Amino acid sequence: MRPHLAGAADEEPIVFRTSIRVTVADELPIPLPAELRYSTTDPYAVCLSLGAPSAPSVDWVFARSLLAQGLRRPTGSGDVVVFPRRQCHPDVIRILLRTRAGAALLEVAGAAVRAFLHRTYALVPPGTEHHRIDLDRVVAQLTAGSE
Repeated sequence: MRPHLAGAADEEPIVFRTSIRVTVADELPIPLPAELRYSTTDPYAVCLSLGAPSAPSVDWVFARSLLAQGLRRPTGSGDVVVFPRRQCHPDVIRILLRTRAGAALLEVAGAAVRAFLHRTYALVPPGTEHHRIDLDRVVAQLTAGSE
């Protein structure tokens, strides 16, 4: 269940289409279309949607701050780790996605990530995300039916 957030109904989500390279196990990297999405309905998170033309997309939701910090240094643990690639492609960001079934390494242009984040910051500056959350409603949803 996602909390209802104050002031979110009238703002359109940010959708940024790009291309990524995906490497799984010992396979060669393959290009895939991808979307980065941000909405004030979940101001702390971004959604990375991966898809192939003939398959449904797969969505990963993680902290916007994780994506931003990964531009400069390795960050994250668990299912999502983001880090810059410094060697032969300095403007590439790597995102490691892990599940119980395995892992995938994604590479996306750093310029695309920075442009996306810049648009999200224009909508909700870092540190102001909490102003978007209607805490009274969240508490009411969490406690509904507990009496």
